[in-house]
Amino acid sequence: MTRTPDGLSFLPLGGTGEIGMNFNLYRLTQNGHETWLAIDCGIGFSGNDTPEAEVLMPDPAFIAERAAQLCGLVITHAHEDHLGAVAHLWPYLRCPVYATPFAAAVLRRKLGEAHLAHQVKIHVIRPSTRFEVGPFDLQFVSVTHSVAEAQAIAIRTPHGMVVHTGDWKLDEQPLVGPLTDLDTFRALGDEGVLAMVCDSTNALKEGKSQSEAEVRTGLTDLIATLEGRVAVTCFASNVARVESIAKAAQASGRAVMIVGRSLRNLEVAARECGYFSDLPPFLTEQDARDVEDDNLLMIITGSQGEPRSALSRIASDTHPNISLGQGDTVIYSSRMIPGNEQAVMAVQDNLTRRGVTVLTDKDAMVHTSGHATRDDIRRLYEIVRPTYSVPTHGEWRHLTAHAALAREVGAIPVLLEDGDLLNLSPGEVKVIDTAPTGRLALDGGRLLPMTGGVLAARRKMLFNGMVIASFAVDDEGYVIGEPKISAPGLLEADDPESVRISEEFADAIDVIPDELRQDDTAFRDAAKTALRRALGRKLQKRPLVDVHLLRV
Repeated sequence: MTRTPDGLSFLPLGGTGEIGMNFNLYRLTQNGHETWLAIDCGIGFSGNDTPEAEVLMPDPAFIAERAAQLCGLVITHAHEDHLGAVAHLWPYLRCPVYATPFAAAVLRRKLGEAHLAHQVKIHVIRPSTRFEVGPFDLQFVSVTHSVAEAQAIAIRTPHGMVVHTGDWKLDEQPLVGPLTDLDTFRALGDEGVLAMVCDSTNALKEGKSQSEAEVRTGLTDLIATLEGRVAVTCFASNVARVESIAKAAQASGRAVMIVGRSLRNLEVAARECGYFSDLPPFLTEQDARDVEDDNLLMIITGSQGEPRSALSRIASDTHPNISLGQGDTVIYSSRMIPGNEQAVMAVQDNLTRRGVTVLTDKDAMVHTSGHATRDDIRRLYEIVRPTYSVPTHGEWRHLTAHAALAREVGAIPVLLEDGDLLNLSPGEVKVIDTAPTGRLALDGGRLLPMTGGVLAARRKMLFNGMVIASFAVDDEGYVIGEPKISAPGLLEADDPESVRISEEFADAIDVIPDELRQDDTAFRDAAKTALRRALGRKLQKRPLVDVHLLRV
């Protein structure tokens, strides 16, 4: 990166141009000294284009090299795509974290599971509070979203103010938490806002946002008509939705059981922060054994078709304690995240095959988005009146629709790709440099680069298979016995083609020049080339190949 004069810059490293993985950086340069501020640090879930990985997160390499200048990480809210990567990436950042009580409660449990609870300093900031992080003068502004205590952030600097909205919507009856604080946004607009970095997720959706109160009514009316076991799946972090489901169950005389670790963690965090105060403790799977089917409602994780989730296991009849079948109902009180359609439909198909009735928001009013629609976005711009608009958090079609809407209401839009360093002040607002970006995949307990050798090999194996050849040679390099070939996922052991390849491979290594036979590396490379030739003639594929050479 080239040096820039004193000023304010914005750098998205994740979340611009795709859903999830929000990771944003602001740079304040004063007297030649750079200070960085991070906002959000989230994960994303892989789609059909990345079958070799399940959980993705931004590569923090750029800011890790500047960790000494990173004054803090501020979390806007407790959704996975905004704080889910903290426990994995904090060792690269090693900075204090700032979050509201609910987000902090959720984050502490994640850090505890990662054995980082005693290393990460979490500053708990009350909603709607003004506070300082290094040279940045920050102010939380309460917004309505599908999680408790969501906050926008006003960032005041000597070079101007930026409003970073996070995820938000306008809802006149959010049920849990306050309304979006339009009075404070108006006051910020009166003070003067240089730029607004704003959520674009629903920038294509016309009209006003639907209220969570409508969902509660819809769930209550629907559940009252159902018999047998009823299960509802939703995002585990949506406190208002879980409360709506529980109250709808109560209205129908049903006790509530929660199934899944993330929902259990939500209940603990929510009650710790004063939510669910008028609801009895939810039943566990053991508590619910004696409850009649018509008197029980289950809230279950797995709305996105996650293969190890409770709902996926129930649908495939592999859950140890719960089964659903004829006469039972599963309600999806959630939307499908882009990329998860195939996994969600597979679970729904398995449920239907077992005789379960599956209901979604196409059948009843059981879900509404937590993101601002076009009318919401237009109104916020009219209130805040920023000079510049920086659409973020969405696919490119959402960003461009947002930019057009911002232009209509008088803001100058600037579209960014991840890694674009935007100069905000002083001087012209434009992209002045680029930073390296990338994605890491969570693979068990490891973080692997998506472009690295391990995942590249896995991707190749997924589509083209893998072939392993083994053979032994004597001291002079001549083959002993017959070579063995294994091609899992590509050829059956008794397949005639497998026999043909083995024979061609054996013939090929017999004619490898003598000068290559004394060097194991050269001999192995020549054998790999021979194996590829034997495979390619008939299979018309380029599988990953490996050769094991044993000298005896």
